Amino acid sequence: MTTGGTGARYRVEPGGEVAGELTVPGDKSISHRALMFGGIADGETEITGFLAGEDCLATLRALQALGVRIERPEPHRVHVSGRGIDGLAAAGVPLDMGNAGTAMRLFMGLLAPQAFDSTLVGDESLMRRPMERVAAPLRLMGADIRTRDGRPPVEIHGSPQLRAIDYALPVASAQVKSAVLLAGLKAFGRTRVTEPAPARDHTERMLSAFGVEVLREGAAVAVEGGQRLTGTSVAVPADFSSAAFFLVAGCLAAERGLLLRNVGVNPTRTGLLQLLQLMGAEIRVHTLRQETRPGGEPLADIEVRKSRLKGIRVPEALVPLSIDEFPVFFIAAAVAEGETLVRGALELRVKESDRLAAMAQGLSVLGVENQLLDDGLWIRGGKGLGGGIIESHGDHRIAMAFAVAGLAARGQIEIRDVANVATSFPGFLEIARSAGLQIQAL
Repeated sequence: MTTGGTGARYRVEPGGEVAGELTVPGDKSISHRALMFGGIADGETEITGFLAGEDCLATLRALQALGVRIERPEPHRVHVSGRGIDGLAAAGVPLDMGNAGTAMRLFMGLLAPQAFDSTLVGDESLMRRPMERVAAPLRLMGADIRTRDGRPPVEIHGSPQLRAIDYALPVASAQVKSAVLLAGLKAFGRTRVTEPAPARDHTERMLSAFGVEVLREGAAVAVEGGQRLTGTSVAVPADFSSAAFFLVAGCLAAERGLLLRNVGVNPTRTGLLQLLQLMGAEIRVHTLRQETRPGGEPLADIEVRKSRLKGIRVPEALVPLSIDEFPVFFIAAAVAEGETLVRGALELRVKESDRLAAMAQGLSVLGVENQLLDDGLWIRGGKGLGGGIIESHGDHRIAMAFAVAGLAARGQIEIRDVANVATSFPGFLEIARSAGLQIQAL
């Protein structure tokens, strides 16, 4: 079982300006799915722009353990020789997902209908995260899945005779939706998932790219069991969730403007753009490409300038479209004039850390008035940020968010336990420095 180190730290000097242009690494969500779908497809799949972070490499290694031949002629280019939907083989050892919650939850759906048993484990952080919200609907399909008090290890006893279900998600979740749809590919009948609000749709888009007929029925998405996937080429765009840190950095300190290149702007992911614009941010989106084939993802260059932000009440409809970006959004709220309120964000309590509690704690260290709520956070901004020692709780997005906070701080910020930044954003330190952040690793 892997464990993340706790000794790595960042030191961020106060102030500074960001400028120029940059490209962040490939999209993590899309990289995970491209590997998985390529592994169960018939034929060859070529992935370009692959995110070579630890989370996606955990998915790659797990698929190799299941018998999939994968080659990486270049760090960001991957060739997958698909085994077909019935071609995976028992690994014989527990599959280590590292820190990748997406990988563990999607593999639950992928492996539940196989003809062999599997066990999923992860690092210390992942072994504390809840898995029952995925296991429960899969059990309704006939899957035999066992957790330990709702958490990993996840033991999957293969159940090749799954039945389709009509499942209403209690909370919008792309991971649960994706796991159920993946299991539905090998189930008897039509599997339908109804969403209470739109969550990211990379799974549906990519299934279409691999030749699967995906049915949209209002708020529901459905797949007919028994369909096969056909290998294809996947171009992974730059990750919007990684670009988000620099969007906020630009709002705080890009007097001359900052340009982010080739960013994926899937509308189920870009709620942060709307939130920042509601706050008064000066952001321009230059569309590069719209979808020209099934499963295509839209791309854009995004230009941002230093802006005078004001506090807002976050519309709950935008919460699931911004869920991974809230840590850095809370930094924007701390700088904005007035009050910001977020409700309906209970999902943030079951990420790599309890992100609501972690952000509230860190903002308090920096002297920002806030109140932690059961499902959100209230922040009074505009009074300035101090310095101090921040506990990231091993959460990469918490660590990167407080790195951005240094641009608006009066004192030095030290961020502890930052090793897991590499899970989603390899090269963050170098890119942050090139943009103008005064940050160093300790």
